[in-house]
Amino acid sequence: MAPLPDSGLPKLGLIAGGGQIPALIRDTCHTEGRPLYIAALNGFCAPDTVSGVEHGWFDLPQVGALMKALKAANVQDVCLCGSVTKPDFSALKPDLKGALLLPRLLKAALTGDDAILRVVVDAFEREGFRPVGADALMASLLVREKNYGSRQPTAGQTADVATALAAARKLGADDRGQASVAAQGRVVGLEDDSGTDALLRRMAAEPAARGGVLVKCAKPQQDRRVDLPTIGVTTVENAAAAGLAGIAIEAGAALMVDAAATSGAADRLGLFLIGLRHGG
Repeated sequence: MAPLPDSGLPKLGLIAGGGQIPALIRDTCHTEGRPLYIAALNGFCAPDTVSGVEHGWFDLPQVGALMKALKAANVQDVCLCGSVTKPDFSALKPDLKGALLLPRLLKAALTGDDAILRVVVDAFEREGFRPVGADALMASLLVREKNYGSRQPTAGQTADVATALAAARKLGADDRGQASVAAQGRVVGLEDDSGTDALLRRMAAEPAARGGVLVKCAKPQQDRRVDLPTIGVTTVENAAAAGLAGIAIEAGAALMVDAAATSGAADRLGLFLIGLRHGG
């Protein structure tokens, strides 16, 4: 990938997990002429994400090696993005810096994912890096308050959205997840560590979820620089397979990968897809 003229923007270190967002940010950096180094996480980042880009491959516990590589590449800003499964901490083989960080991570794990991520972000800040969110790099990813498809929720479905939203906010406040499913006025499913797709697979086997709605929102205490709620075509397809009627996601505090394709999938599969007022 031939670089464009230098934009003068600080060099970005993209710590890349799975999914499409790392590649989208890579392409944005190329378009803007922003220098980029990708720290690709083994087992998560797709190989083609780093094609033609300065990069290195790292295991999750190689914190010291990763930070050393970022400094050697003269990285100033860092963005942690892409899907990563919470590891079995007892099975990790960290380097020295990772071993020093591990007790704080284990303590944070007792609280939840957001607490773990705050420890990670703090570690990068202590080393002189400036963490930035995916939404700060690609504002087009942010969900807007609007109807993304051609279908409108019924009055009953709108009531289910409110029910699911209240449950998702409570779940987030407890640092346990970002999504819930409600149907016929009651909550029938809550996200856990396994993520939204796993929640939807469970709902496919739950008759009470038929005709229900999925709601995703940011945790009240969430650090916006990491792990904002995200949906895409796969989310819509899994919601349809579960027999849901629609999806609502928080505007201004969540990401949508390829909004045109995602809204197109919702129309094709007969689901409504709406961006909810932030905090509403």
